[in-house]
Amino acid sequence: MATAGDTQLFDENIEINGLDDKKYDRVCRLSGTSLDGSIAIKLDINSQIYPCAVGDQIRVVLATSLSLDGSKDDGKGWRDIARSDAESTMADMFDYVCHGKIYKFEDVENGDSIKCFISFGGLLMAIEGPFKKLTSLRVDYVYLLMKK
Repeated sequence: MATAGDTQLFDENIEINGLDDKKYDRVCRLSGTSLDGSIAIKLDINSQIYPCAVGDQIRVVLATSLSLDGSKDDGKGWRDIARSDAESTMADMFDYVCHGKIYKFEDVENGDSIKCFISFGGLLMAIEGPFKKLTSLRVDYVYLLMKK
């Protein structure tokens, strides 16, 4: 049986060092780096639902399932947890949850890093970092979970 840890592909604390909200209403592109400086992200978020500020630290997790026991999602979708008889999921522990697809990888010029691109229904994410930290990522559907 899988565990929730097996479904987590990426888990990093990020400090926000830039925000750009000039292009779209209610959408902000945040830029940030991991606390150790090895990972850089750019992420579009719904800033009306999840406002952020420069200097905020957020935990960013990418997971293939929201089930606490690591089992595959059964196709119901994570929003079904609102029913009172539903089991708890990882979504209960986070403030912002999206579902999307990892769709592209690029090698970075230095050869030791890669860049991963993910789309959450048009809200985009790019993660750049050392291959060994991002090796678990693959073209697949994933959940983005964030909390401050």
